[in-house]
Amino acid sequence: MARKKIPIKKIDNINARQVTFSKRRKGLFKKAQELSTLCDAEIALIVFSATSKFFEYASSSMQQILERRNRHSAIQGSDNPSIEQQLGSDSYDMLRMEVEDKTHELSWLNGQELQGLTIQELQKLEEVLQRRWTTISKIKDEKIIQEIDHLKTKEAELMEENQKLKQSFVLEQRQSYGSITCSSSDFPPDYGSSDTSLKLGLSLFE
Repeated sequence: MARKKIPIKKIDNINARQVTFSKRRKGLFKKAQELSTLCDAEIALIVFSATSKFFEYASSSMQQILERRNRHSAIQGSDNPSIEQQLGSDSYDMLRMEVEDKTHELSWLNGQELQGLTIQELQKLEEVLQRRWTTISKIKDEKIIQEIDHLKTKEAELMEENQKLKQSFVLEQRQSYGSITCSSSDFPPDYGSSDTSLKLGLSLFE
């Protein structure tokens, strides 16, 4: 019975993906070793897993094969040097690995690709998140305190403005009351003249 052909596409299940990676990596290295032995070829393989684990195989010396490759690239592309040639092999490798590390770190911080991490790596990630959370909380608290101080200052300004309005209103009321009092003082005083005349009139009839 023929084996079922596996479609070549990304494996969604993380555990199955890791198992497949381990098996196929070993098979790839075995095939490279066989090719080197059968055909007397110099072969170098470099593999990075999805969790940034590094694997390599070299039929002789990895360093010598990479130097030979660099010399060949320099001859082929001397007119248009690559980024690796411009930076140098070591600098280019360091830069590439740094970019890959930062990419994986960003994925981990977003909660992605965590299944392949060890307990120690998860603990380190947890410590990083805790430090960043502490920094975020500190900045948030400072912002809240600044906002409270601003509101208190605004409240004090409004209270001061309200007090000034009250004082102005009281002053206007006093001035208005004083003008009314002065107007009433212009009329002559009434000493009860009507009652006196009435009494004099009554005495004439007695």
